[in-house]
Amino acid sequence: MKFKTTPQKVRVAFALINAVFFSCEAENRNTKTAAVSKPVVGTWQLLSGTLIEQGDTTVTDYTKNVSFIKIINDTHFAFLQHDLKKGQDSAAVFVAGGGTYSLTDSLYTERLTYCSAREWENNDFTFSITIKSDTLIQRGIEKVESAGVNRVNIEKYVRVRI
Repeated sequence: MKFKTTPQKVRVAFALINAVFFSCEAENRNTKTAAVSKPVVGTWQLLSGTLIEQGDTTVTDYTKNVSFIKIINDTHFAFLQHDLKKGQDSAAVFVAGGGTYSLTDSLYTERLTYCSAREWENNDFTFSITIKSDTLIQRGIEKVESAGVNRVNIEKYVRVRI
């Protein structure tokens, strides 16, 4: 059997191939959107932190002298903290870290792979989280034996909007 190719048949075949290609690409975009639709995904500004250790409570206001953000995508997190005086006084600080995380219902677990405080690396930290509107609150135990840390950490974040 012999097929005769005409310009019209070529255009129809090309249109069909394009339709299949673009429908696959659209489904790929929808899959990516669904993967990123976790409510925790985004950039978060730390407002306050409460540490409870051996009966002592310390509350830090992160809106005055320091800035701290946490960036979370569909698989990883990173955090950055620095003083607001650009390192020009005795309160100069820069802290950074990141790694992977898992989220099951309200149980959020960070696997800290990178950290400027190296003794914190390769530790898991599990928090219960609640998200209401643009506010995220995480509460959990931070335990790092090599650093002598065993405390409750409660952090309150607000979502950063551009």
